[in-house]
Amino acid sequence: MTITVLLVDDEPLVRAGLRAVLEAQPDIVVVGEAADGAAVIPLVRQLRPDVVAMDVRMPLMDGIEATRAVLRTVAEPPKIIVVTTFENDEYVYDALRAGADGFLLKRARPAEIVHAVRLVAEGGSLLFPATVRQLAAEYGGRSGNVQARAVLDRARLTEREAEVLRLMTRGLSNGEISARLTVGTETVKSHVSAVLAKLGARDRTQAVITAYESGFVTPG
Repeated sequence: MTITVLLVDDEPLVRAGLRAVLEAQPDIVVVGEAADGAAVIPLVRQLRPDVVAMDVRMPLMDGIEATRAVLRTVAEPPKIIVVTTFENDEYVYDALRAGADGFLLKRARPAEIVHAVRLVAEGGSLLFPATVRQLAAEYGGRSGNVQARAVLDRARLTEREAEVLRLMTRGLSNGEISARLTVGTETVKSHVSAVLAKLGARDRTQAVITAYESGFVTPG
């Protein structure tokens, strides 16, 4: 299956570099480019990309607002990876909270960029547990913990679902959670799906952020 990608960055050299890396792969095609988040929605509707790789900081509409806009207005939205220079950035945290499926550093190696696109295209979340913990510790307290606690309270997770969520916050894959809990991978997938549904989370990243902001787990 071919993965289609839209590149959004106000720096032409960054777009050119990403295009060169991605189009060197037989299963990835860059279908379009934009220099600002304001152009994302019409291009997404026109091109229907599987993945949008989007700079988090742009002059007219940044990656945070563009992410919100896409998820709010597009019926079947693409996966979104925000691309950033600095991982320790409040913008990155806000983009993840807005619904991005993960983030990627501009200095990432070509293999990491390709892996990221394939991972989110397949429905995974590009989650760096240590960084998300650090971001949650620094910025999570100012973003409405009362709301996150209410979401968690309403979810009424079972004991096993809560255990799965704790392991998700540590960045464990379904296979790793399966081994840790000595249950089948399909069982883990069912638990993860239940956790996401109960939390109203789009993906694992959103669930992990809710876990931190609600106090279910403590950053650090």
